[in-house]
Amino acid sequence: MVLTGQQRYKHMMILWNMMHCSRLTYPTVYKGVNMSTTLNIYSSKVIMLDDGSLCAFKTLKMGGMGGNPTFVREPSLFVINIYSSCLQIKHMMAFIEQEANEKAEEIDAKAEEEFNIEKGRLVQTQRLKIMEYYEKKEKQIEQQKKIQMSNLMNQARLKVLKARDDMISEMLNEARQRLGNVAKDPARYPALMDGLILQGFYQLLEPKVTIRCRKQDVQMVQASIQRNIPVFKAAVKMNIEVRIDQDNFIQPDVSGGVELYNGNGKIKVSNTLESRLDLMAQQMMPEIRVSLFGANPNRKFLD
Repeated sequence: MVLTGQQRYKHMMILWNMMHCSRLTYPTVYKGVNMSTTLNIYSSKVIMLDDGSLCAFKTLKMGGMGGNPTFVREPSLFVINIYSSCLQIKHMMAFIEQEANEKAEEIDAKAEEEFNIEKGRLVQTQRLKIMEYYEKKEKQIEQQKKIQMSNLMNQARLKVLKARDDMISEMLNEARQRLGNVAKDPARYPALMDGLILQGFYQLLEPKVTIRCRKQDVQMVQASIQRNIPVFKAAVKMNIEVRIDQDNFIQPDVSGGVELYNGNGKIKVSNTLESRLDLMAQQMMPEIRVSLFGANPNRKFLD
């Protein structure tokens, strides 16, 4: 289409007013002007007129050559359709953006929740491991304490037992030293010798008996034999022949007493003062311990 000079002037006025008018809000076109042609020609400037919409202006100042401008408010359907499409696109973009933001927030929230759950699980797992580790350590320490305490108690008990045994040994040694005083007592020793010899007769129950004694006790032993043979015969209804071994005497460090042998010397009865003391100490050891250290609360039976 070929435009006349007046039409070209009108078109230029439209574009000029579109670019300079301060009241541009909605699209209007001049009556009788092919707006589609105008938009095709000047579309770039018209579209770039407003940042938010296409060809949006409130009024259009128009005027002929040398005439007053007139205001035309007749919208173009083509421009309105473009504007409506742009609004729809903007709404769609806003909706998509909102959906994307909501989806991103949902993903972030879910990720945060999963992170917190996993973190809590890991923390709880490690806490349980740490608790188990220290519980195991505590049990080991308690066991070591018990073992150490048991060892210390055993050592202390052994020391106590050793001290008690040492005390009993000292007491027995002191008693052995006093046995010599018994042999030196002329009033007690002959009666004690009678009992030792007669007891030896009863233990052997042999028709022939040999007696060994200290060299200084030979006469006392001979007299005791003469006194105890009738007693033995009367008690067991048995004859007995007794002799004193004049060739072999008991050790001189022995405090006193006698040793009795059968006829062939294979059976021996030791009735020295030391042997009798050891025998009595063994038999009376529980009573001795109770007298010295008191009763043992853990002991239920006495041997």
